[in-house]
Amino acid sequence: MHLMKALVSVSMFAAAVSIGSPGFAQAAPAQAMPMPGPARERPPLLFGWSPKKNPVDAYVAPNKPLWKFADVLALHRGQPNWIQPVVRNKDLAADWHQLAPGGKTVEVLYPDNRVGMIVWSGQVRVSIKGQEPFVASKGFEINIPLRLPFTMETVGSDPALWLEIHQANDTPIYPVTSSPTKPRDIPGYTYTKVVLSGGDGAYDGANKPYLDYYKDVIGADARAGAFIASDHFFMNNIRGKGTPTPPPSNLGHFHVDFTEFWFVMEGNIDYQIEGVPFFTAAPGDIVTAAMGRWHRASFGGPVGQMDTRVAINPFPRGLHDFAADSGGRQ
Repeated sequence: MHLMKALVSVSMFAAAVSIGSPGFAQAAPAQAMPMPGPARERPPLLFGWSPKKNPVDAYVAPNKPLWKFADVLALHRGQPNWIQPVVRNKDLAADWHQLAPGGKTVEVLYPDNRVGMIVWSGQVRVSIKGQEPFVASKGFEINIPLRLPFTMETVGSDPALWLEIHQANDTPIYPVTSSPTKPRDIPGYTYTKVVLSGGDGAYDGANKPYLDYYKDVIGADARAGAFIASDHFFMNNIRGKGTPTPPPSNLGHFHVDFTEFWFVMEGNIDYQIEGVPFFTAAPGDIVTAAMGRWHRASFGGPVGQMDTRVAINPFPRGLHDFAADSGGRQ
């Protein structure tokens, strides 16, 4: 495909994007969870020369264009507890976690960044400082602000399985009250007893502890939208009806300085990613478009079926660069 063309750089704030364009990477937020700030009109097109990273490097493990959910399970068949890394980039890291029945994680907090999760099977009791504990099951999305200690505990007879997303290289801290003995050092760090200052993180009007996506969005036929929208972390539900696949000439867009990945929550999502054969992803699959690669996601159908992808990247107002002849749309 011919890539040497002028580009249009359009900064899209999710609250301003019309959901009438089913292939667009960011969708307007749910009314129940509004993005911060007033709604904005779509800005005029701005043409510019944008630096597109040459896609010469292969995906470096554990990154893949497509992590099929069935393949993840196969890697850990017969193991009661396991962690599988699936995303590593300069901004974010994501891992599958399985915790056996009766298992409970050590209380932990993260110093300067929030944690996001998507529960996919079993039931897990989530206890977050200052919040009433809740039991999360398939489809729950979880949001834990910085410096709030939390634990995860499997309830019921089945293992709990969830995807957990952190800022890249975020290092855990363990409260002395729950871990009185010094935890095992990790490479490059020595755990030291200290006083933690700076105050707890907090929930505000735009960020909630959890969303039961199957009940609150799918079951209620509600409008999907951003669940987490904060500095360095955007977790955005994009839902729509299956549509005919756009032609290969529709390149979509690229991001100058960040990698984007998606979790497929419902239905099927079609992906065209530069340098990768066209494919369709199913629920539980994780898809990554490496920084600088043209990519296009569309509702994979069948036509009329509802499909949801959860777009995850570090910037709620991330820049989208479209081919100059696209008119700013995929």
